[in-house]
Amino acid sequence: MNSRIAIGLLILAGLLWATQKRDQPSPLPPEPPAAIDLTGAFQGPDAAEDAATVAAMSAEIAALIEWDGQQEQPSFNTGRAFDVLRTRIREFMCRGESLGEKHPAVRQIVGSYLDEQLGNGGGELPPDQRAKWVKAYREIARAARHAIAQ
Repeated sequence: MNSRIAIGLLILAGLLWATQKRDQPSPLPPEPPAAIDLTGAFQGPDAAEDAATVAAMSAEIAALIEWDGQQEQPSFNTGRAFDVLRTRIREFMCRGESLGEKHPAVRQIVGSYLDEQLGNGGGELPPDQRAKWVKAYREIARAARHAIAQ
């Protein structure tokens, strides 16, 4: 009788151990460095939260631009339209607060990066230029996520 209890307890312990191992998520591999570096650019008590907002906002801008380009009749076809979209998303997500004013180093780094990658023309954008906008905003999102981790 005692051996049956011992075997039952061993089986139960094995099941518990296996369940605990399975429930623990495996760590994600580290992301490679982004094309820009925002490490230390977010300052103050809200730095991590603001970096997370920039990461989420930038990822969403990239996703919207990409999705729009897959539509039969895209709504956004010019650099000016993309800039208006970006500005409106920022206003909505930040409830009117300017993270650029709060974190001038971020504003300067991101602004320079966007000018370098995309230029500042507001005209018609072919699909390859749209892809550059998507890539640029995804890089900003990665840089902001990396800044949080530091």
